[in-house]
Amino acid sequence: RPLFENEKSMKVGQNIKYDMIILQNYGVQVKGKLFDTMLAHYVLQPELRHNMDYLAEIYLHYQTIHIDELIGARGKNQKNMRDLPPEDVYRYACEDADVTLKLKNVLEKELKEQGAEHLFYEIEMPLVPVLVNIESNGVLLDTEALKQSSQHFTVRLQEIEKEIYEMAGETFNISSAKLFDKLKIVEKAKKTKTGQYVTSEEVLQSYRSKHDIIGKILEYRGLKKLLSTYIDALPQLINPRTGRIHTSFNQAVTATGRLSSSNPNLQNITIRDEDGKEIRKAFIPDTGCEFFSADYSQIELRIMAHLSEDKNMIDAFLSGHDIHAATAAKIYKIDINDVTADMRRKAKTANFGIIYGISVFGLAERMGVSRQEAKELIDGYFETYPQVKEYMDKSIQVARENGYVETIFHRKRFLPDINSRNGVVRGYAERNAINAPIQGSAADIIKVAMAHIYQRFQA
Repeated sequence: RPLFENEKSMKVGQNIKYDMIILQNYGVQVKGKLFDTMLAHYVLQPELRHNMDYLAEIYLHYQTIHIDELIGARGKNQKNMRDLPPEDVYRYACEDADVTLKLKNVLEKELKEQGAEHLFYEIEMPLVPVLVNIESNGVLLDTEALKQSSQHFTVRLQEIEKEIYEMAGETFNISSAKLFDKLKIVEKAKKTKTGQYVTSEEVLQSYRSKHDIIGKILEYRGLKKLLSTYIDALPQLINPRTGRIHTSFNQAVTATGRLSSSNPNLQNITIRDEDGKEIRKAFIPDTGCEFFSADYSQIELRIMAHLSEDKNMIDAFLSGHDIHAATAAKIYKIDINDVTADMRRKAKTANFGIIYGISVFGLAERMGVSRQEAKELIDGYFETYPQVKEYMDKSIQVARENGYVETIFHRKRFLPDINSRNGVVRGYAERNAINAPIQGSAADIIKVAMAHIYQRFQA
């Protein structure tokens, strides 16, 4: 304990958050400066693997022995680490510590050479104790509310199923692609290499206007997913010791710098529709406590305004008007008070689609309008925000020259396919060149805010 809780000594680890959570379970608070070799490598090479075996092989040219192989070599009776003699456990722990320290010495130099020290020491490492705190605290769940939601959703699912069968004129497996043959929804439906119809959500969305049944099938699938992934699954994930759900936040997974959440993933419970809100309602604060929610307003569009320095977009934000209504007013050349809900919706889709490099075809599909209208909208958008177009072109140019783009805090996103001869592959890299600095900067700013809020709580 005196060693771990000494604020003056630096603690070095590989995936140090895991160790800190384990120690916290025994009442030990890890204090002092932290250095995580996994996160150091993530900052330097976000697209690659960051596990210890890989890092030891790449940087130290070690061929590490997996614990599984080691146990196998000792006979089949020893099922896991606990079955190893204590002296072996100690020896392997020492070897791990030795490898970790050697990696730290190599990666420390590389962080300096790559100009990534600020990102690592000021953004990523201060976030580790925050995530330890969030994961350890967990969240309470109103299981009774979820039980009621489960009954309500199941009844609705049966009703939609009935409607689909009535529309089709027969019963069939809703998850199968048989209805394409029967209803002839599209003449040239997309097929897989084996000749099966593609029925992914994205493809079905594009067929939505062709037949009423498509909308119902999408509704059915969405409900079924909510039921299986959340409503029925969440209560099973409650930790019996704490009575709470403890998600894991992955700090070294996404190439953009965003956090991801797993076991369970609590980040993709939709808030756009009533069903998602129903699930969110089941997360409750402790007795006598309240939830406090803080968010940035239109963070990615504000970052786009900042990076592109587009005067019109900056003015739209500074005026205090709703950004989507302001965009619609400029595109349609009307007074902001005359903007209709439909105009605002289209401007909103354009705002988010265009900054991610969406094509005319993609925008037309997403909005359910003709390509001509989508083209006019995009042209009107760039006429309204000319420097946004300049920024997008410049981002692609920078990526072509350097092989990467950067966020405001110099988080790099490497784009090896930016000069590919394959148009589809190159197009994907170009969209990332536009989007990564925006999405990555937003992720960095939110990480800084999380650390500041946590420090305020501590103080």
